Amino acid sequence: LELVLALGPSADRTERIARDLAAAEPRVTVVANPSGKIPAALNLAVRTARHQVIARIDGHALFPPTYLKTAVEVLARTGAADVGGVMAAEGVTAFQQAVAWGMTSKAGVGSAGWHTGGQAGPADSVYLGVYRRDAIEQAGGYDEGMLRAEDWELNYRIRARGGLIWFTPELRVTYRPRGSVCALAAQYFHYGRWRRVVVRDHPETASFRYLAPPAAAALAAAGLATGLAGLAGIAAGAPAPARWLAAGLVAPAGYLAGITAVAAVLARDVPARVRARIPLVLGVMHMCWGTGFLTSPAALARGDSAPPGPPGRPPRRGMARGRRLHAHSRQNDQAAAERAAVFRGQ
Repeated sequence: LELVLALGPSADRTERIARDLAAAEPRVTVVANPSGKIPAALNLAVRTARHQVIARIDGHALFPPTYLKTAVEVLARTGAADVGGVMAAEGVTAFQQAVAWGMTSKAGVGSAGWHTGGQAGPADSVYLGVYRRDAIEQAGGYDEGMLRAEDWELNYRIRARGGLIWFTPELRVTYRPRGSVCALAAQYFHYGRWRRVVVRDHPETASFRYLAPPAAAALAAAGLATGLAGLAGIAAGAPAPARWLAAGLVAPAGYLAGITAVAAVLARDVPARVRARIPLVLGVMHMCWGTGFLTSPAALARGDSAPPGPPGRPPRRGMARGRRLHAHSRQNDQAAAERAAVFRGQ
């Protein structure tokens, strides 16, 4: 067992504490991550590690004592390339508890098993992950151009090579949610804008869960703008047809009524001080994720070739698109091999 700490630039005592740990415990290694980027830190840690099983351990997370033992057993039992479990969000303050409810509810994050739980089985991705080292190396490591969703994107490439990603509820990691509206808004805005990058690279991965928030954000924004224009027309004495624009307010009002009803019905067993914050939390999660998705600039897209889709799950985008993907498959295979060689050589 070893622990590799990849440290980004820090203005507090983090680096000193980490180096003191490494000095006192020979199984702890510290590596510098001057870029401060998460995927770069993960690649540095993987290259530094000496063992054949790699467990990603992040901040904001608390792990049970049996986590690694269980994960290794599941790896051996299933033959998976990566295993992971439930992101069990638990808050301390009332706001954090409301965020935790949203992060573990289909009303907040859709049907992702690692958020809401479920039966063990194959998955598109899992929370954090415990990997076979060779699976990471053969896929070429984490994409350092992906500042968010880097785990999902790596697991996509592993699946594209025929690797199995396995979800199991046996693994539960306690996650501490963001503690303020601003922090939550920033988190979900960046989630949305980087998910758009994934969808650009792999259009076949677009699903209702990913498209619902941007659709809700667009509808609410359009309704609000139209409704305000109608109210302005009423105030200015505009002709009757223009006043009908005020009906656009039905869209944002309906959305607010919907998330309030969700909190009242689905969270009825939650303490009142937490339940009162759930509509705000859901609104921030949905609207910020959706806005990030809609406003994600094309410059975020990376220039490297997207890897081919997972075997047995080809994109259903028509014959012409299928022919284009087939024409690029050998190029993508070559790019994947080169990427793996570069990763191993660095």
